[in-house]
Amino acid sequence: QVQLAESGGGLVQAGGSLRLSCAASGIIFRIDDMGWYRQAPGKQRELVAVISSAGMPNYADSVKGRFTISRDNAKNTVYLQMSSLKPEDTAVYYCNAKRLRIPEYSSWGQGTQVTVSS
Repeated sequence: QVQLAESGGGLVQAGGSLRLSCAASGIIFRIDDMGWYRQAPGKQRELVAVISSAGMPNYADSVKGRFTISRDNAKNTVYLQMSSLKPEDTAVYYCNAKRLRIPEYSSWGQGTQVTVSS
């Protein structure tokens, strides 16, 4: 089972920036997609951004142009650079690592809080 360790959350003013990191360990079968999801109070968890092992990103419409996902395969680490943050970005951000081939798996980090004040 892959373990994921997130870091970089915190409190920031609207318009500010934060960078989240997520390092994977315990990998036996190579990870395919790595991504970030978020869950605000009273809402369902939603996709923020995902990046394939080849480096192809996909973003939720709400963060396009403001967030950038990147990945260092040598370090098994995924990053989320968040800029022009808005109060509605406030949520717990979860890292996810997914293998799409057999043996399939989907692992989650413990989550890191991001709070954007207005």
